[in-house]
Amino acid sequence: MSMDVAVVSLDSGEVGRIDVPDALFAQEVRADLMARVVHWQLAKRRAGTHLVKTLGDVQGTTKKPWRQKGTGRARQGSLRAPQFRGGGVVHGPVVRDHGYALPKKVRRAGLISALSAKAAEGKVVVLRRPAGIAKTRELAKSLERLGWSSVLVVDGETPEDFRRAARNLPRFQILPPIGVNVHDVLRHDVLALTEEGLAALNARLTAEIKR
Repeated sequence: MSMDVAVVSLDSGEVGRIDVPDALFAQEVRADLMARVVHWQLAKRRAGTHLVKTLGDVQGTTKKPWRQKGTGRARQGSLRAPQFRGGGVVHGPVVRDHGYALPKKVRRAGLISALSAKAAEGKVVVLRRPAGIAKTRELAKSLERLGWSSVLVVDGETPEDFRRAARNLPRFQILPPIGVNVHDVLRHDVLALTEEGLAALNARLTAEIKR
């Protein structure tokens, strides 16, 4: 079974309809799965380079501040201790990897759910492979004419002149089918797939489902 979406040309707008597979674009929308996948993606991107100095890292004297007994003050072993100004930090952040494992089935289901959510909103189109657009100004005018403020284009082999034209548009992104992910699908308003991109994405997710 399949559902149909608009076929859009950047020059002349909608030029027809085409079927897209229900297995990708007409499934139950699971907000919980999408949230899990986005959280996993963003966690992997975190640098994890934050670091504080502990007592052993702080430079300073190693001499005991005062004798153990007889002063009337609390015993102290080092001026580099955390209770002193300039001392080390206890239980502070250290360099680490924030990434964690997420099952492939959850990632695949989250992506299919994101694709289905876009299709349910009528925000999925099949884009005729652009030809003759080599200037950012021309592409911006075409997008304005279509009313698209934020676009994710999925294409197999994008022409270099079109890629250059799109490079300076702030909310226009081009991804290969292998790179399509939940976060990028959700953060753009329109999902535009070329016929080649749609076929490759379908092959990718169908192969993952069969595993």
